[in-house]
Amino acid sequence: MYKNLNLKLGFIVAVVIIACLLAFPLNKKINLGLDLQGGMHLVMRVDDSKLSEESKKDAVDRAVEVIRNRIDEFGVKEPSIQRQGENEIVIQLPGITERGRAIELIGRTALLEFRLVNSDKENLRLALSGQVPEGFELKYINEEPILLEKNAVLTGDALVNAAVSFDQSRFNEPLVTLKFNSKGAAEFAQITTSNVGKRLAIVLDGKVQSAPRINEPIPSGEAVITGRFTPQEAQDLAIVLRVGALPAPIYIEEERTIGPLLGQDSIKAGVHAAIMGSVFVFVFMIGYYLLAGVISNIALMLNLLIMLAGLSLFHSTLTLPGIAGIALSLGMAVDANVLINERIREELRLGRSLAAAIANGYHRALSAIIDSNVTTLIAAFLLFQFGTGPIRGFAVTLTIGILASLFTAVMVTRTIFESLLRHRLLSSLPMVSLLKQPKLDYIRYRFVFYTLSIVVIVAGLSLFAMRGSSSLGVDFSGGQLQEYRFKTPPAPEEVRSALKEINFGDAIIQQFSSNPNQIIIRTQEDSLEKISNKLKEKFANNPFEVIKVEKVGPIAGKILKQKAIYAIILSLLGILGYVWIRFKRFDFAIAGVIALIHDILIATIAMVVTRRPIDLLTVTGLLAIAGYSINDTIVIYDRIREVSRSLRKMTLAEIINLSVNQTMARTILTSLLTLFVVLSLLLFGGEVLNSLGFCLFVGLISGTYSTVFIASPLVLLFSKRRPVR
Repeated sequence: MYKNLNLKLGFIVAVVIIACLLAFPLNKKINLGLDLQGGMHLVMRVDDSKLSEESKKDAVDRAVEVIRNRIDEFGVKEPSIQRQGENEIVIQLPGITERGRAIELIGRTALLEFRLVNSDKENLRLALSGQVPEGFELKYINEEPILLEKNAVLTGDALVNAAVSFDQSRFNEPLVTLKFNSKGAAEFAQITTSNVGKRLAIVLDGKVQSAPRINEPIPSGEAVITGRFTPQEAQDLAIVLRVGALPAPIYIEEERTIGPLLGQDSIKAGVHAAIMGSVFVFVFMIGYYLLAGVISNIALMLNLLIMLAGLSLFHSTLTLPGIAGIALSLGMAVDANVLINERIREELRLGRSLAAAIANGYHRALSAIIDSNVTTLIAAFLLFQFGTGPIRGFAVTLTIGILASLFTAVMVTRTIFESLLRHRLLSSLPMVSLLKQPKLDYIRYRFVFYTLSIVVIVAGLSLFAMRGSSSLGVDFSGGQLQEYRFKTPPAPEEVRSALKEINFGDAIIQQFSSNPNQIIIRTQEDSLEKISNKLKEKFANNPFEVIKVEKVGPIAGKILKQKAIYAIILSLLGILGYVWIRFKRFDFAIAGVIALIHDILIATIAMVVTRRPIDLLTVTGLLAIAGYSINDTIVIYDRIREVSRSLRKMTLAEIINLSVNQTMARTILTSLLTLFVVLSLLLFGGEVLNSLGFCLFVGLISGTYSTVFIASPLVLLFSKRRPVR
């Protein structure tokens, strides 16, 4: 039993030292996501529909380079600009607070043209009457109509520099000075020489900025753009001109902007929720399992340390759902410890020696622990593949937590037990026993529970169908969501009245009962500026700030919806395949997956009934539910297989009842501990984690119910009297 004990102890100590070096200090080793530190996440689509086949080829790559140069000039710390798919660019700007300015700077095409103004009054009269002469274009500058030649005589490609200066003759009005390269300077000199007395319009992205008269040739290769700019506008214009124009227009497909104050609130709420849940777990484990609970808590603390070290090692970003993932991982890690402790208790009741009981307990629990964790890893892997941003953060922390729990629950705790036994410091292992093994007949009433579940699901899906897309969040239905924080709670009726005045009467308004100072307004179009201006007017004595903006275009919404559906379907197929292979029985696999579908539907219906939006965080919760629910089911399946080997004369119905009864204590304990962790997310995790916590809470209750009353009895239904061996 004590073989290689010193080697295992040395390995564990080495892991602890390395983990400490990787994890601490936390503020320098762990990167915070945009939802925790504030910032912008943008998905921009390059419109290459009007480019030639030759120009399409590298248009997105050129756009990425231009955007990167603009952001570097803007001074954002540690930005991320990456190409995604065929024509999308993903941009992350940590800590950015000037949303409008950043979007303008990034998205401006910055196509600079110099065009001659046609001074023929007859041509201008025809253009104003709707008969624009061929080769010309009617434009306006300060409400003055001017007729421009369509073809530019010079473009921004010839620029080598653009800078801000101030016009002393106009009260230090900001302007942008332009400097051309040698070829451009020669062309500009020739243009001004040949057109003395004419007007030369400076056009930026199709808008005339100015149209000065050429009084004399300009051989210096310099020009000036005026336009009543603020110093900041002039600075941004100089940046986009200096780094060059985009090869094609770009549009926002998805935006998620988090204000720094909301990020700080999210950190406090997430950490508070995680601490509350963890403290309850630690106290309960000690109170119920005594010394074995202390050893389990050592494993849980090491589990947390390894998760933090893993985030640092893989340069992963900690997001708010990631904090939820840490809390949930600790709750699920308890499952392995409870399973081992309950197995040891069973062996002691059979009269085994303490050493034999510990060895047999770990041996008998191992297969269930591995199987249940692998199925959860399948769900986490698909979350990472199909998720974005914070969702991937949840998947990463969940994955690291699962792998860490396998190491800590199986190897670390066993090594501690063996060390205590070897040095004769452990002669007994008392545990509190509050839960007796029941003797219930679950099979007898199975059709009652089948009927109950079917009625609830059919009624819930009917309600979902009636509400349609109104049940979906902006992630899937598209639109824009903006969250405001007022100094004092605003009256929703006054907010609605203000929105009606600017034709946004159909907007969805949500006010939090836990924090009535904050309201969320959801519309189907980009409405931030209009609504914010109106609210400033309506609530002049109640100042507010925008703390969050989410915008998803129709194309992005469709793609996100498809990814969510694929993730759920593939996770169910992956779990089906794994259970089928491990237990070599399709009836086990199909019964387990039907129970998972049941739990996913129940959680979704609960979201619809309580009018919570179904979004990407909801899908995160649904996949986490699938991983957790199959854990419970696999433990019972493992016990069914074990019982059938020793009690061959029992019928399958009797084996199922006995197996469920034997594992009931573990089911109740694990569900209770995990539910308390999830409840802490729901109550103390803040508004962002509230819906995720609610989804998990309902799903975990449903998962415990379905494991006992749906999955286990369904094995009998699908078995066709085949014995379990």
